[in-house]
Amino acid sequence: MLFRAFHRRLHRTLRLLGTDAKVPPVVGTEKVKELLENAATFDDIKPTEEGMETEWATLPYVAGTYISRDQSKKAMRPKIDPRETNVILFPGQGTQYVGMGSKLLKFPGARDIFALANEVLGYDLLKICIEGPKSKLDQTKYCQPAVMVTSLAALEQLREERPNAIENCFATAGFSLGELTALVFAGAIPFDKGLRLVQIRAEAMQLASQQAKGGMATVLFGADGRIGEACKEALNWCIEKGIESPDCRVANYLYPGCKVLAGNEEALRFLEANAKRFNIRRIKRLPVSGAFHTELMQPAVEPFAAALKKIRIEEPIINVHSNVDGKCYKNPGHIVGQLPKQIVRPVKWEQTLHIMYERKQGEHFPRTFECGPGRGLKAILKQVNAKAWDTALNVEA
Repeated sequence: MLFRAFHRRLHRTLRLLGTDAKVPPVVGTEKVKELLENAATFDDIKPTEEGMETEWATLPYVAGTYISRDQSKKAMRPKIDPRETNVILFPGQGTQYVGMGSKLLKFPGARDIFALANEVLGYDLLKICIEGPKSKLDQTKYCQPAVMVTSLAALEQLREERPNAIENCFATAGFSLGELTALVFAGAIPFDKGLRLVQIRAEAMQLASQQAKGGMATVLFGADGRIGEACKEALNWCIEKGIESPDCRVANYLYPGCKVLAGNEEALRFLEANAKRFNIRRIKRLPVSGAFHTELMQPAVEPFAAALKKIRIEEPIINVHSNVDGKCYKNPGHIVGQLPKQIVRPVKWEQTLHIMYERKQGEHFPRTFECGPGRGLKAILKQVNAKAWDTALNVEA
């Protein structure tokens, strides 16, 4: 039912657009207000019932780590054999690579998704995915739509190879950008509207990055690592240097002993220079243009939130977990209020995985499919819950 509903909406939109559809202009580097006016004023299509390097993620738990909480009580699970159910995860920015999506073109549904994406965006997204250049694909404004579309296109391969995998899916989640992909998959947001939202999000985040130069870095540390202290001192360093509105914090919770820190460029340089002092074993910059999931992204929140309010949000067909707290979205109003926070709040992926997969001893786990470019989410799952990882598979775009 889930995938049939997604297909009905997709093909109905294709029919409505048609070959003579008016293609929206390519969004450039206009002011955020102009971006919102040009990109978010689209009419709703009423739905009908017919119609980090992954090598880092292979390290063991930090010695002495013990998780005593039982977060499984927060998860909503069907009262059937878990082995007959599936979870689908979607990756975020940073997983893109030149050539992604090319092997999916043998599936007609994937070709339809790329065709509709080109209509919605006003440029040839598929060409950028397949041919690059890398410098263009890595730009936030192109990267985020590209990762979302190829992730949804990967579902076509999953549908062809494992027809029941999607129909038996009871929960979904996505990392950062991937959360919007999950909401589209779950039927909460129409594909074309979701893609325009991603376009607005990407443009707004890129503009925010230009206002305050920052970045992100993955850090590996042991039980003696002092990450909180490191961020605090990096922040004080920025204040002493007169940096306006400085920030330095954990932006992504990946797994025990591995986090992504983000902040001003000066803050990251301080961390790199003083890593040993805080018992940080390794620190590596991520190929992103800004300090995502920090207060430096605050200018991107308003245009995204305003655009989200212009869309008719539906009740998700399946459970969708939020990056903000790991819990399931309750209703459309909850999505409207919570989703914009994700831009400036940390991605609590480790916590989300605990909520989704933590079970009592002896209980079975659902099968997990990671759909989209890269294999990072499956690798992270191994570090958070090795038993759940045993039944996880990649459907790589």
